Amino acid sequence: MARIKGALATRKRRKKVLKLAKGYFGAKSKLFKTAKEAVMKSGQYAYVSRRLKKRDFRRLWITRISAAAKINGMNYSTFMNGLKKAGVQMNRKMLAELAVSDPAGFATLAKNAKKALEK
Repeated sequence: MARIKGALATRKRRKKVLKLAKGYFGAKSKLFKTAKEAVMKSGQYAYVSRRLKKRDFRRLWITRISAAAKINGMNYSTFMNGLKKAGVQMNRKMLAELAVSDPAGFATLAKNAKKALEK
């Protein structure tokens, strides 16, 4: 029986890593060993960043809602409490989008929140 060598699989694996390392600085894009290390590290950064992205966007939405709420004479926590009491179930992403694109609509929500807090 013929001996099977692993050259094809090895070349395929190395080409895959070097393709992922394309655009990296210096030896990281040319040499397999350093490219492999760089690709592994970049994979870790990508994994962590996918989780951090959710956090960052939530912070951005809260900042936008807070700024719009202050324009309408209330702070963020009071505004959100008023919306909850008014029975408005809208997520932060949509509230932030409304605050940016439709200030008049956001002002209406702020009035409803104020009215619900007065009751």
